[in-house]
Amino acid sequence: MMQNSWRECPNARLPEGLRIYAIGDIHGAATMLDKLLALIDDDIAADPPARVSEVFLGDYVDRGPDCAGVLRRLREVRADRERIHLMGNHEQAMIDALGNGTLMSRWLAFGGEATLASYGIDVRQWLHDPQALQPMAQAVIPEEDLVLLGRLTSSHQVGGVVFAHAGIRPGVALGEQALHDLLWIREDFLDHEGPLPAFVVHGHTPVDVPTVTPWRANVDTGAVYGGRLTAIVLEDRRYRLLSVDHC
Repeated sequence: MMQNSWRECPNARLPEGLRIYAIGDIHGAATMLDKLLALIDDDIAADPPARVSEVFLGDYVDRGPDCAGVLRRLREVRADRERIHLMGNHEQAMIDALGNGTLMSRWLAFGGEATLASYGIDVRQWLHDPQALQPMAQAVIPEEDLVLLGRLTSSHQVGGVVFAHAGIRPGVALGEQALHDLLWIREDFLDHEGPLPAFVVHGHTPVDVPTVTPWRANVDTGAVYGGRLTAIVLEDRRYRLLSVDHC
């Protein structure tokens, strides 16, 4: 477990009284998510703000052991806080495969086998005919999970902070960002050192430790690869980091 003290982040401007916990890529690590959410609860109880938002940065499914469990936890409603669920590129692949069986092989190669296994489907029996997995998946995935997937948003902006799974395209206005960039961009965003139109909080590209620069924060710390699951806490133009170890 890691919990550090507040640090200044002048470009991360939020409305007064609002605290945001932005959680990086989970990839089926339901046990780690439980521990991080409990740590967030303790953090709020120790110093309650006026308002709380939790922003989940996408990539909830694929590769990890309990993708169904992660989606089940994400759809829990909390009366004491707002919850924002962003779409990651892995959710996009899952949605595409559920809607078009010809894309099932692509999703499986992308890590979808772990997601289907968490719903009790043994993909190995259907490798000769992956399209047959589409109706099977539609039959066993709970309607509540499908509704959650259908309501995922591509980005979220509040104050001077933008939350997007992968990042944004530098030089493009926030309202004109392409969905593909919000879900997939890497080098063109990560290598950009100049100002951005807002402070960007993202995941998508695993790092050993969270990366926080004057204009962005990457909190994908590789939970599915043996790393930590991390949340950045933003409030009053400052930030802290919370994380739990791999388990």
